[in-house]
Amino acid sequence: MLKKFDQETSEGILFTDQYQLVMAQLYFKLGLHEKKAQFDHFFRNYPDYGSHKAGYCINAGLEWFIDWMMNSSFMKKDIEYMHNHKTQNGEKLFHTDFLNWLLKDGNFGSVHIKAVHEGRVVHPNTPITTVLGSLAIAQILETSLLNQLNFQTLIATKASRIKETGKGQPLIDFGLRRAQDRAANAGARAALIGGADFTSNVGISYLLGYPPKGTHAHSLVQVFLASGSTEEDAFTAFADLYPDDCILLVDTIDTLNSGIPNAIKVFEKLKKKGHRPAGIRLDSGDLAYLSIMAAKMLDKAGFDDVKIVLSNELDELNILQIITQLTYEAPKHNVDPDKLIKRLIYGVGTKLITSSGDGALGGVYKLVGMEADGTWKPAIKISESNEKIPNPGRKCLWRLYDQNNKATADLLTLEDEEIPAGWLNKTQGKIMLHHSWDHTKTRILQTSDCKEIEQLQVDVIKDGKIVYDFPSIEEMRKKRDSELERLDPGVKRLINPHLYHVSISQKLWELKQELIKSIKG
Repeated sequence: MLKKFDQETSEGILFTDQYQLVMAQLYFKLGLHEKKAQFDHFFRNYPDYGSHKAGYCINAGLEWFIDWMMNSSFMKKDIEYMHNHKTQNGEKLFHTDFLNWLLKDGNFGSVHIKAVHEGRVVHPNTPITTVLGSLAIAQILETSLLNQLNFQTLIATKASRIKETGKGQPLIDFGLRRAQDRAANAGARAALIGGADFTSNVGISYLLGYPPKGTHAHSLVQVFLASGSTEEDAFTAFADLYPDDCILLVDTIDTLNSGIPNAIKVFEKLKKKGHRPAGIRLDSGDLAYLSIMAAKMLDKAGFDDVKIVLSNELDELNILQIITQLTYEAPKHNVDPDKLIKRLIYGVGTKLITSSGDGALGGVYKLVGMEADGTWKPAIKISESNEKIPNPGRKCLWRLYDQNNKATADLLTLEDEEIPAGWLNKTQGKIMLHHSWDHTKTRILQTSDCKEIEQLQVDVIKDGKIVYDFPSIEEMRKKRDSELERLDPGVKRLINPHLYHVSISQKLWELKQELIKSIKG
């Protein structure tokens, strides 16, 4: 008999790493557990797709993470699991007094969270999410926060790149069958935020308010062939049942000599009945060449408005290659390449939902300050690699826009700095911007070039209560579109993008160097 899967426990507050709990118990034993602490969540590098590293990321996952957080606390069942946890010597790993504290106070009710809106462009070494709360609870929060925000940001970024490469043509997530188990749901949501118009995932589509999209499989045609019928019979049966949503997969037998001719016959029948055929799908072979031939055949038959869905291991580079090939080859066959490109729909599966090329976003969660001796003190971690030394203290994250309304830099300042507001409307003046970790790199920004300054993080939770209106998927999409419109084309470039400037203020730089010096002696 199969053991019942305890989803409530596995996905509840114990959806964390072991070391978070053992550290929390140590803090409790030392009387540090309720000291206020601040952690910053950020990533150090853009996703790397080999020869084509991304130049930006799209933030995603916040609403689902907050929903998890607000509905998670230590229950009696969780405490029982921990109570029965033994060390290698057979002793109890977690002590009764600590477990009693978790049962009484082990929730996220006092946590304060600031974050960047979902759908916004984000860059390395800038705090996407900031957590301020009691040390033990904020520590326990780390794993689930990273799990949920890193993954959705990764997939939203991949979807955005694919959408941009496809020149805005419809993009459908076909990845459910290839995803990492239930991560398919989070991935589908992130894909919708990042650029996908629809997903084939029925359950998440209904949950999010979008109609699921799909066609049919090769097995449909195979069933008819096995029973002594024909490909045309299979197409006819499908069209009879779905006359207004008829997209036919045409490559089960022979795309050009069987599939498309049979699809055209069925489309003619639909047309006579007053229905409008929706499209065909190409799932194998040279998709660029077959698209050209399909368009030529469909146009000749009077179906120049029928869509052509492309699938089969697509990603941004494959789509770029297809569009390039269409632009060059279509005129040779008397097919208008621009018109053809505008009738394409991309069904992208494996390489979207798994973010093929870089399967994880290296987001981290670092302590940057805490309460000690009755005062607030910034905290820092020293590393042999300068880029791994986080920016300490309570900070503000700003985005600077130039006179062309393009984002020119993201800037971190200390929370009490007032300089950003004074930069605007100055005809003369200079601002020194430091690279976030490389002391050899600075940038001088003329204040006359700074047209707009925007603070990126907003309060999401204060005093345990949500103080934020979560936007809809559609609003996040619009935000993404407007963000990319204000991003320099070089930064959005698919291969070897320009490096976007992420800087820290003079005061933050000085604080960082002071803390490094004090620790190193």
